[in-house]
Amino acid sequence: MSGNPWTTCPNSMAKQYDRAYFRRWYHDPATRISSAQALARKVHLAVSVAEYFLGRSVKRVLDVGCGETPWFDVLRKIRRGVDYLGVDSSSYAVRASARAPRVREGTFGALRSLRLEPGFDLVVCADVLQYVPEAELAPGLREIRRLVSGVAYIEAFTREDDMEGDMDGWHVRSAAFYRRLFRDAKLVHCGLNCFVDPRKLTVNEFERG
Repeated sequence: MSGNPWTTCPNSMAKQYDRAYFRRWYHDPATRISSAQALARKVHLAVSVAEYFLGRSVKRVLDVGCGETPWFDVLRKIRRGVDYLGVDSSSYAVRASARAPRVREGTFGALRSLRLEPGFDLVVCADVLQYVPEAELAPGLREIRRLVSGVAYIEAFTREDDMEGDMDGWHVRSAAFYRRLFRDAKLVHCGLNCFVDPRKLTVNEFERG
């Protein structure tokens, strides 16, 4: 998407995360927002950071807003046998992700209602927060903190960033807003979209973002 992405932010009440949506933004070479190579680098980054702090291989992964589970496709290549659980609000995505071991329908704000067992080595929340209503952000992050035992990879795109892509329903928020949000959730930034719960892992001063 070209031009200033912050000029408008249409209401997303009728937005459908259906087959056409995923084809446009994730599959069609003319309109997709990323590439398989970029995704692979991102997955390797998140896994490496988690394993650095844990001191062992990643075994359990939770993917919040998993879509068609592209993270799982990469994870099973680099960590065969990983215990993967995906969560997405799209009924289409849940049906389309039958190749993944486990995908459940649910929203970011109501993540706690799924009653998941804590202890995930890696929690992923990629390309999600900008579409989440403000009232759902704090409870969702608190639940991620409860669930994660290693690293949470959480992307937060801000007003200060030069972004392109799907602006339908995009909530424009400042970097300061997100910093307060993560601080209130007691998640410590350790760089490049990665966060830890300092109750569970020791983070040295210069390992912090």
